[in-house]
Amino acid sequence: MARINRTLVLTLLIAASSIFLLFQIYNYRLYSTKNGLDVFNSKRYLSGKEAHLHLLKKFLGLVHKFKLPVFLVDTASLTLLSQDAVLYRDSRLNEPHCSFFCTHRDFTTFALYGNLWKYDAALLEASAERGLELMEIRGKDPRLISMDDLTAKEIPLHFLFRFNSRVVHVVVLYERSGKYLWHGPLRLGDGMDRTFAAFGKLDFGRYAGAYDRPELILTTLDGLDIRIPKNFSGFLREFSSSRFLECRSREAKAFYQLYPEDTSAEAVDFKMRAKSLLHLASKVLSALGVPFWLSSGTCLGWYRQCNIIPYSKDVDLGIWIKDYRDDITQAFQKAGLPLKHKFGKVEDSLELSFQGNDVKLDIFFFYDEGDIVWNGGTQAKSGKKFKYVFPRFSLCWAELMELKVQVPCETRGLCDRQLWTQLECSCKNLGLEELPVQRPGEWRLACAGMG
Repeated sequence: MARINRTLVLTLLIAASSIFLLFQIYNYRLYSTKNGLDVFNSKRYLSGKEAHLHLLKKFLGLVHKFKLPVFLVDTASLTLLSQDAVLYRDSRLNEPHCSFFCTHRDFTTFALYGNLWKYDAALLEASAERGLELMEIRGKDPRLISMDDLTAKEIPLHFLFRFNSRVVHVVVLYERSGKYLWHGPLRLGDGMDRTFAAFGKLDFGRYAGAYDRPELILTTLDGLDIRIPKNFSGFLREFSSSRFLECRSREAKAFYQLYPEDTSAEAVDFKMRAKSLLHLASKVLSALGVPFWLSSGTCLGWYRQCNIIPYSKDVDLGIWIKDYRDDITQAFQKAGLPLKHKFGKVEDSLELSFQGNDVKLDIFFFYDEGDIVWNGGTQAKSGKKFKYVFPRFSLCWAELMELKVQVPCETRGLCDRQLWTQLECSCKNLGLEELPVQRPGEWRLACAGMG
């Protein structure tokens, strides 16, 4: 009898232990799933949706700890959004889910307001404590580069947080003097791990970029509290044309060494008037929703010497003819710029000139003809018309006179082409042979017999 009791007790103990062990395994697996850790994965790392949510939770923990002013700029995630999705806070859902962040890509991108965050070296240690690998990419601060000093301290440009081959990419945005946001390119230094991420697939970093400051809202996506641009569709449109070209300070300094800057009172006064006119023109056209870019001599001044050319006596802008509006003239006149000349017509070689405060504003309208684009020109005195033809070009953002403006991305070739073409037309119109002479760093335009 005693033997039977001992066997029964032993059996009950084994059964109870087994049940307790199974219960512990179930609870641990449930906890692991909720926190994105799958210990039953033979490779001991997360995969799929759980992996990405786990990484994002770790990253957002760092955001909270260091009070990082970040917001979502991931193009794939923002593309999935709708206004209903933004208004619907899904934090009530209890089951693991990943609708917006779990895209076909293994990275998610956030932007960080660099001007609102004080760099903290403890971020590296805190990342390691959370099992995250951190790569920091730095570069020169272009805001500190001037004609007198081409050196500048380095600032953080990009952070990459990695966990099991998945990455959170943080793009650092800095405010520039033109009251816009700028990020630098992602360039790996010597000795940096080029296998850390699929750098060629990242949304941001191939080029520098420029953006208007977006209004942000707090929402909940996939159970996570995230800040996003309120007008996320507008931000995506801005992203598609955000490439930024930095002023060529080194080349400008070399130019001024050969041809010292005109610092006369007259030249300084003209630059200030031209700056005021450029800012006013930008305000008028932006209010109309008409995109424009620097053209002709104004574009050359930005490209060659990072400044307005003091002897140009005008400000030149380009606009696609498809963006022409009937109320452009009225808007400029209302802003205090009377119409001085109107050449051509909308169907062919339209050109508008407005008179500012001793500085003329010339607006050239560009026509698209397949592989080429062109703008018309009319000589005021004779009425003769010319056609300036250029290869097709794209537009990039730049800064001139503390203003965020667009310039042709292929500025070098277009500046040279436009100046040569204008020279040829001017000389032929005078009945003279063109005589272009190139000096180091500058084109000297002349006609035979005029010197």
